[in-house]
Amino acid sequence: MTMSIDVNLLIGIIAVIAGVLILIKPKLLNYVVAIFLIVYGVLRILPYLT
Repeated sequence: MTMSIDVNLLIGIIAVIAGVLILIKPKLLNYVVAIFLIVYGVLRILPYLT
């Protein structure tokens, strides 16, 4: 039995973690946004590459 993670669920989890990190340490905002955008973009492009 394979475990499949829905892309929308993964993006939601990443967004919540990013929000918490920004609340804890606001100086992380630039890095968190950059990493989130990269991960979001890769996850959206990935279905077209396979």
